[in-house]
Amino acid sequence: MVSRIFASALLLSLVVTEHSQTQDASQPSMTESHLWLEEVEGEKALEWVRAQNDRSLEVLESDHRYAGFRQAAIEVLTSKERIPYGRIRGDWVYNFWQDQDHVRGIWRRTSRESYASEEPEWETVLDIDELAEKEGKNWVYKGVDCFHDKEADRYFCLASLSDGGKDAIVRREFDLETLSFVEGGFITPEAKQDAAWIDSDTLLIGTDWGEGSLTESGYPRILKRWKRGTPLESAEEVMAGDVEDVGLWPVTFELDDGSIATFAEESDTFFTSVFWWLPDDGSEPVRLPVPLKVAPYGVFGGYLLLLIKEDWSPEGQDAFQSGDLVAFDFSAFLETSELPTVELVFRPDETQAVNYVSIAKGAALLSINENVSGRVLRLARTGDGWTTAAIDLPGQGQMGITFSDRDEATVFLNYEDFLTPDSLLQYDIESGELSPLKSLPPKFDSGGLVAKQYFTESSDGTRIPYFVVHREGLEMNGKTPTLLYSYGGFQISMKPSYKGTIGRLWLERGGAYVLANIRGGGEFGPEWHQAGLKGNRQRIYDDFIAVGEDIIESGLTSPRHLGIMGGSNGGLLMGVMLTQRPDLWNAVVIQVPLLDMLRYHLLLAGASWVDEYGSPDIPEERAFLETISPYHRFDPGAEYPPPFFVTSTKDDRVHPGHARKLAKRFEESGKPFYYYENIDGGHSAAANQNERARRTALEFVYLAKRLGLQSAEDL
Repeated sequence: MVSRIFASALLLSLVVTEHSQTQDASQPSMTESHLWLEEVEGEKALEWVRAQNDRSLEVLESDHRYAGFRQAAIEVLTSKERIPYGRIRGDWVYNFWQDQDHVRGIWRRTSRESYASEEPEWETVLDIDELAEKEGKNWVYKGVDCFHDKEADRYFCLASLSDGGKDAIVRREFDLETLSFVEGGFITPEAKQDAAWIDSDTLLIGTDWGEGSLTESGYPRILKRWKRGTPLESAEEVMAGDVEDVGLWPVTFELDDGSIATFAEESDTFFTSVFWWLPDDGSEPVRLPVPLKVAPYGVFGGYLLLLIKEDWSPEGQDAFQSGDLVAFDFSAFLETSELPTVELVFRPDETQAVNYVSIAKGAALLSINENVSGRVLRLARTGDGWTTAAIDLPGQGQMGITFSDRDEATVFLNYEDFLTPDSLLQYDIESGELSPLKSLPPKFDSGGLVAKQYFTESSDGTRIPYFVVHREGLEMNGKTPTLLYSYGGFQISMKPSYKGTIGRLWLERGGAYVLANIRGGGEFGPEWHQAGLKGNRQRIYDDFIAVGEDIIESGLTSPRHLGIMGGSNGGLLMGVMLTQRPDLWNAVVIQVPLLDMLRYHLLLAGASWVDEYGSPDIPEERAFLETISPYHRFDPGAEYPPPFFVTSTKDDRVHPGHARKLAKRFEESGKPFYYYENIDGGHSAAANQNERARRTALEFVYLAKRLGLQSAEDL
C-alpha cells in the first residue's frame, strides 16, 4: 500500500505556521494593509467575510433562478439513485453513502449476494450524522484503512474523521465485528497525519509529535512504530526527515507470501521522494535505488512495479524513458539491498499515459489514458518478459478501477462519459469475464446533446485537446452561454465524466460545456505536466487562452457569453485568466484559489508547492511569479468582468486569505465582485451535500446572470 500523501482530490494540504502571520520585508508594501485577512478566524477578518457573504448572497439567492437551481442540485447530489461503490472485505461489501436523510453520511455494508441485487439490504456500520450530534462536532468522513490478519481472518480498521472538512483528522480504531469503536484501541489527536498497518498490533505513524516535529510545509517529519496498548507518546522513533522536506510518510508493500515490507517515503519536494526500507531487525534504513521521480504501485508476482517520471539509466542496464512502467525482483532487493535487473513492463506511445496499477488476486491491471480516454490492460509476466491484454470497455470515456485487492479475484470497474451515466462493471480475474453490475438512470435530459473532442494550437505550436458538449445542430452564432473548465497542474488529468449538476443546471437549459486538457496535467504523461513547471508556467495559461480563442473563433460562443471556472490550482488559473485576458470572458468563478504567488510559500503548506510554481525566495523564480501573481497583477484602472470568489474558512489546504485579499483589492478599487466563504467545508468549500448544493446553485446563478443563460421559466 502506497502512502496517501496527495490522495485527496485536489492535491494540496496545509497547517498554519508561524510564518503565516509574519510580514516579509521583501514583499510589496501594498500587502501590508491586507495581512489581517490572513488571520483565518480573526475577528476583523471574519467580520469582513460575513459582510461580503451577506452582500453577495442577497443578490444571488434573491435571483428567480436560485431556488430551482438549488433544488435541482440537491436532487442530484442527494439522490438515492446513485451507484453504491464499494470494496470487498471478507463476506461483505462496504460503502459510504450520503443522501438527504444522511447528510454527513453512513458507512454501511451488505453481503456479496445482496450487493449484486437491484435493492441491496444494507446494515449501518457507522452513522456520521448520529456521531456528530452525539459528540457536538461537525464530523466529515475521511475514509477507513483496514488491515487483514489472514491467520485470524479478521480485519483491523482505522476510521478517519475531520471536524468541518479540514485535512487535519483524528483516527479511531473501529471493530467490524462489534460495529463500534475499540475501547482502548488506537486513537490519535487531530493533526495532519498518516499511518500504515505493520501488523494487527502495530502501526507506523507520522503525526504532530510536538515542537519541531513538522516540516516547513506543516507535515510530519518523524515516523514512529506504535504498539497496541501503549500510549502514543511512547511510540518508538524509526526515522526522522529534514525540516526542509515536504513530509515523511509511512509506506507498506505486501509480498506474495502475505508478509509486509515497511518503508518510509521522504518527500524532499512535492514531486521527488526517496524511499527507505526499514528492516524488521531495527538496523539502519536502506535506500531503494530508484529515481527521485517515481511512483511505486506494489508487488505482483514477486516484482515491484514502478512508474518512473524521469529518464533513468541504471548502471550497466538498459535505459528507460520518463513515463515507462518498469519492474524488478523485490525479494532480491530485500536480500541484497542492491538493485536487481530492471525490466520494461509498458511504454506508452505519444497518445498514451500510465494512470496507475491495481493488483488483484492473480493479476495486475494497468489503467492508462489514450487521447484522454480511459483503457484498462491486464499485465502478465512470461519467460519472454511482460505482456498486456486489453479489457474491452463500453465506450470512449473515463474508466476507473474502483476496487481491487490482492486477496480477491473480483475487480470493480467504473465507466462514464459526458452523456453516459456511471456504470459499475465486475471483472472476474479467473474467467476474464467482464459483466455489468449496476448502472445509473440519467440525472439530466441528454437528448439532442453531443460531445466531441477538438484540438487547437497553443502559442508554441503544441496541440491542445479539449472537449465540447452542446446541443446537436447548434447555430454557431457566438451567442451560446458557454462554461470553460480546466485545472492544469500537479499531473492531475481532466477526463470525460458525467456531471449531473452541470447537466441539470447548464446543459438542459441550452448552455455549452468545455473541458480543456491543458499542460500541467497528466493526460499525456510526466512530460505533459513538467512542460509547465515553474518559469514555464505561462505555457499552461497560453494553452487555456488558445482553447478560449478557438471556441470563440468557431462561433460556439463569444466573450460576452463565455465564462470560466476552476478550483485550487485551477483557482490560480482563473485568477491569471482574470488579470491577463479579462477581454475573453464575462464571468470567472474562482474556487478555493491560490492568488498571492509572492507569499503562497509562507501561508500554511505553501512551501510544499515550490517544485510546481517556483520559490519567491529565489530571485529569478520570484521575477517570473511577479508576472503571473493575480493579487499583484491586479490593475485598479483596468476593466474586469465581476468575478465570483468561492472559498472556505476551514480550508486547511489553500489558505482563504488568497481569495480574501484579491477580493479586498476589488472592493478598494470600487469594482464589482461576488464573494462566498463557507465557514465550514474544507477544501471542497462544503462539509456536506446540502452545503455543496448551495454553493453549486450560487455559482450557476452567477454564471446564468453574467452569460445570459435562460432559466426554466424563460424557456
